[in-house]
Amino acid sequence: MGKTIQAELPERLMEDAQALVDNGWAGSVNELLAEALRRYLESHRDDLAERFIRDDVEWGLRGQD
Repeated sequence: MGKTIQAELPERLMEDAQALVDNGWAGSVNELLAEALRRYLESHRDDLAERFIRDDVEWGLRGQD
């Protein structure tokens, strides 16, 4: 089961998302947004991991939170 979130989107972005659903490119706006977020996170996974490692090293060297 998924988790419900609340988000505010620019009107134009919502219109574009709904148009994709209306034209059969996605089953629903929820599905479209979930897929978009999944792809974004997947494409930035290496960058995020590197940043977390750097933060951990910085904390280990300097003991700063």
